[in-house]
Amino acid sequence: MADVSAGSGPDEILARDVALLRDSVREAGALALSLFRTELKNWTKGASSPVSEADIRVNDLLENRLRSATPQYGWLSEESADDEQRLGKHLTWIVDPIDGTRGYLAGREDWCVSVALVEDASPVLAVVFAPATDEFFLAARGRGAARNHVPVYATGGTELDFSRIAGPKPLVQRLSPSPDEIVLYPRIGSLALRLCRVAQGTLDAAFAGGQSRDWDLAAANLIVQEANGNMTALSGDTISYNRREVTHGVLVAAGRDRHARIVEHFRTRPLP
Repeated sequence: MADVSAGSGPDEILARDVALLRDSVREAGALALSLFRTELKNWTKGASSPVSEADIRVNDLLENRLRSATPQYGWLSEESADDEQRLGKHLTWIVDPIDGTRGYLAGREDWCVSVALVEDASPVLAVVFAPATDEFFLAARGRGAARNHVPVYATGGTELDFSRIAGPKPLVQRLSPSPDEIVLYPRIGSLALRLCRVAQGTLDAAFAGGQSRDWDLAAANLIVQEANGNMTALSGDTISYNRREVTHGVLVAAGRDRHARIVEHFRTRPLP
C-alpha cells in the first residue's frame, strides 16, 4: 500500500487525517480488548440489538479523539445520538465502536472497531481493527488496502465455491442450482470483518442480508474497493453514505469479475 500520508491537493485530507485515524482506532481497540471477556453491563436497544458499557466507552474515546481534532467534520456513530448537522458536512466520520457486540459479549473473537471518513457520499479513508486477532485493515481511496501493512487483494475469477461464500444461507442458496447441497463458510459475527475477509482473499464473496447501517459498512466498503473488489447493492447500485436514511438493503461484496456475475444472476432472478 502506498504512503497515504503523502501528497497534495485532495490528498491533503489523507495527509491530515490518516495518522489521527490510525492512532485513535488502535487506542480504541486496546480499550475494547482490555474489557473483553470481563464482566460488563449490557442491555438491549431497539428490538434485539445488544449494547454494552464497552461499546459506550470505546465510542466516547473515539468521539473525543476524532471530533476534538476535526470539529468541522460531521459525526455518525451507532452509539451516539444522530446529529443531523452531519448532512451538511463535506466530511463525516462514520463509526461502529464495536461491530459484532453479540460475539464480543459471548467471548468470541469475530468483532472489530470500524471507522471511515466519508467525503460527501463516499468513503475516502477507512480502518477496521480486530484487536482479538491483531488484524489492522487500512485503506485510502486510490491508494490500495492493507492488512498489518501487507497489501491485500480480493480473489479473481467468476466461479462460485460456496465453502468460500459467507452470508445468510437462504440468500446464498439462490445462487446455486443445488441449494440443499450448499455448505457455507462459518458465520462471522461482525459484518465489517466478514467483508474484510473478501478484501484479503479468505472469502470469495460475502452478503449482507439487509438492514445493515452506514456504520456496519462504510469502512469495509472502501477496503474491499481498494483491494480490487466491488461492493454494491444487489442491483449493482453504488452504496451512498451519510444520507438521512442510513439503513441499506441486501448487499454483495466480491472480486470484480465474480461480483459482476453475482449481480447479473440476481438481475435475471430477482429476490421476491
